[in-house]
Amino acid sequence: MTRDQIRTLLPVVSLSVLLAAVFWLQPRAMSYFGLNLLFNLAIPLALATMAQMLIIMVNDIDLSIGTYVSFCACVTATLVHDTPLIGYAVLAVSVLAYAGMGAVIHLRSLPAIVVTLGASFVWAGLAVLILPSPGGAAPAWVRTLMSIKPPLAPLAIIAPFVVAFVMHLFIKRSSLGVVLQGVGGNERALDRSGWSILRLKALAYGLAGLFGAMAGMALVGLTTSADANIALRYTLLSIAGVILGGGEFSGGRVSPIGAVIGALTLTLAASFLSFLRLSPDWQIGAQGAILILVLAARLLISYRRTA
Repeated sequence: MTRDQIRTLLPVVSLSVLLAAVFWLQPRAMSYFGLNLLFNLAIPLALATMAQMLIIMVNDIDLSIGTYVSFCACVTATLVHDTPLIGYAVLAVSVLAYAGMGAVIHLRSLPAIVVTLGASFVWAGLAVLILPSPGGAAPAWVRTLMSIKPPLAPLAIIAPFVVAFVMHLFIKRSSLGVVLQGVGGNERALDRSGWSILRLKALAYGLAGLFGAMAGMALVGLTTSADANIALRYTLLSIAGVILGGGEFSGGRVSPIGAVIGALTLTLAASFLSFLRLSPDWQIGAQGAILILVLAARLLISYRRTA
């Protein structure tokens, strides 16, 4: 078994074990309605994880994705709902701003972790200005889209894997996707080959901004309202989802399908604790414990293969 196969198999095993534990504790969850309830918020988290994956793929890390998703949710619940043209224009500008942030990071050789941390305060402030208190409403088409009920499995399960499959084709099969992944693998070689690293990094950040905007819209479609702090946890959860799914912080090694499985695992972990009637404060700790266990298993297997 190859190293890539091991990285993909471990999150599948962790998700399967958690799912089996949930079904054992609550057999009624083994149904269409039960699965929909378990993975209710998986779509926005999966989209945010895709955004983080694109940043990690170019050897950076984004500490602003949580506040950015919250900002996009606030824009969706207010401006998009009330004045669609202005709302969509604001979201488009925010995506361009994300691309511009990637360009500035590369041009000035700034540490992405510092720049994105600073950007998180900007997005948080803008979100509060747009929506000072929880409220707003979901646009009709977003609410309708999020309430679709496919015949075989809930949308909360199907949609993340569709997104992962599309991103897998883009990264692994398209020439542009391979080049983007090469930025994290060997930036200097790409630069010598004539590729503009500036444009590639701006593109990666712009795509991340697009996925973040979609995550905010999907979140509003599910919750039917917004809050300036609605997605703050997505920053750490998205990083954990990418790493849990087999990604690495360097070398451009990421797996879209694995990242989505990681996001589903973290979503299920929260539902699992709710079945145990534990405080929500324990959810972050449990999600971190799952990540540590999977990483420990990955390191142990890698050590045995090299020994």
